[in-house]
Amino acid sequence: MTSPNTETRADTETLTNTETLKIERQDHALFITLDRPKVRNAMSLKMVHELMTVFEEIHSDRSIRAVVLRGAEGNFCAGGDIGDMANARSAVGQSSEDPFAMLNRDFGRMITMVNAAPQVVIAVIEGAVLGGGFGLACVSDVAIAHKNSQFGLPETGLGIPPAQIAPFVVKRIGLTQTRRLALLGARFNGDEAERLGLVHDVVDSDDTLQETIEEILIQVKRCAPQANAITKSLLLAVDQEPLESLLDRAAQQFGQAVQGDEGKEGTMAFMQKRKPAWAE
Repeated sequence: MTSPNTETRADTETLTNTETLKIERQDHALFITLDRPKVRNAMSLKMVHELMTVFEEIHSDRSIRAVVLRGAEGNFCAGGDIGDMANARSAVGQSSEDPFAMLNRDFGRMITMVNAAPQVVIAVIEGAVLGGGFGLACVSDVAIAHKNSQFGLPETGLGIPPAQIAPFVVKRIGLTQTRRLALLGARFNGDEAERLGLVHDVVDSDDTLQETIEEILIQVKRCAPQANAITKSLLLAVDQEPLESLLDRAAQQFGQAVQGDEGKEGTMAFMQKRKPAWAE
């Protein structure tokens, strides 16, 4: 992981050269808006690839400490794009690979990349949050929802499984609740999403939504970017790595952090009763 002294910064021109996303940098946050409002921001293969490119570009950029994901014009994301399904159907038999499996797996690679991003990923959820959009919400670090948002896993009603998102939904809300939602294709609002632990805050107005985003970004700024990146990596490894080896690795990272630039600055700022440099 890149240290503060060898930080690389994402190319702004590359980030903004997208067809399905609107991207704006504000201080330490990158705002990514899914921008296909005519189809309620349904996720096309083009959008999947553009999201992967953006998250790859910013991976080592510690000046970007938060990523705010939302959808254009009042909807988060209504799931996958039916047009891509039609294109995949027309490609059946043209090669040894299954075009439907390839399409589905690309989405899985993207959502895995978002899940592992070293930045704090904040999902701002309004309107439709279905299928792939539901999965994207499940890999956020912080999720804020308008109470009138409509969540759902409609896949089984269409004769297909929620193949790539199911593991992330289980990790987010547990197996018992995921079984009920996926096998019944249930729909529910922001209040129920909060009860399930899918989102952290529910608001009832656009003004409150904006205020909540701003407050969360203030809180992110108080935390050292490299310490946050290491912490997130450790948290995600809890179910993936044996405990003893995880704790050994955590101890090594702790030692490096204490002796590193952030650890020295944090200690000095505490002793001098001032904000550390990253919080200014």
